Amino acid sequence: MTGGPTWRRLLVPVLVILPVLAVLVALGTWQVQRMGWKTQLLAEIAAAEASPAMPIPANPQPWTKVAVTGRLDHGREALLGLEVRGPVLGTHLLVPLLREDAPPILVDRGWVPLESRLPIARPEGLVTLEGYVRPGESAGLFAATDDTAGRRFYSFVPEAIGAALGLERVAPYGLVVLGAANGPPGALPDPARSLPRPTNSHLGYVITWYGLALSLLGVFAVWARRRLKDPA
Repeated sequence: MTGGPTWRRLLVPVLVILPVLAVLVALGTWQVQRMGWKTQLLAEIAAAEASPAMPIPANPQPWTKVAVTGRLDHGREALLGLEVRGPVLGTHLLVPLLREDAPPILVDRGWVPLESRLPIARPEGLVTLEGYVRPGESAGLFAATDDTAGRRFYSFVPEAIGAALGLERVAPYGLVVLGAANGPPGALPDPARSLPRPTNSHLGYVITWYGLALSLLGVFAVWARRRLKDPA
């Protein structure tokens, strides 16, 4: 004879796996939502990249494609970060753009090698630059220490960089210059060719979490079937 109702044998295991299953399904659903948000964001970036630059507003949104007019203050050039391209170690050339009736904007004109004899273009007079708005950031705990005397910075903190360059105030954001995709090869600085795009790897996480949930159900179903066949 059996020692009690058959399904009672599964009560405790069911109570154990239900919270785990709920967590796995919740994580998979969250990644589905994140994937939708990221897909929409990438579509918006692509649309902004294809559209003409707008005159820069007073408070531009990050990553917006804008055009701004002013004079580049080449006497206050600085270097931002490090970037390796092939075998060449380089950095980004940061130059204040002086504007009338508005604070200067720190402009990332593009990549330059740290050691090169090639000339760097430095346009004079009034210029109109097109690029995207880069938001300011805060230096991370493990960020490299800025060399303010040497004008070499590793975190884009506009207020700190502006103060080190002797500017009374600067815009709380920067401008990353966009160049033509078919620009002259070898010209310096080498500007960005596109807006930055975040990676969209959420589909892999969706498959992982939902796959684990299905695997858990499958393993439990096999175990439960054998358990119910066993004598009490």
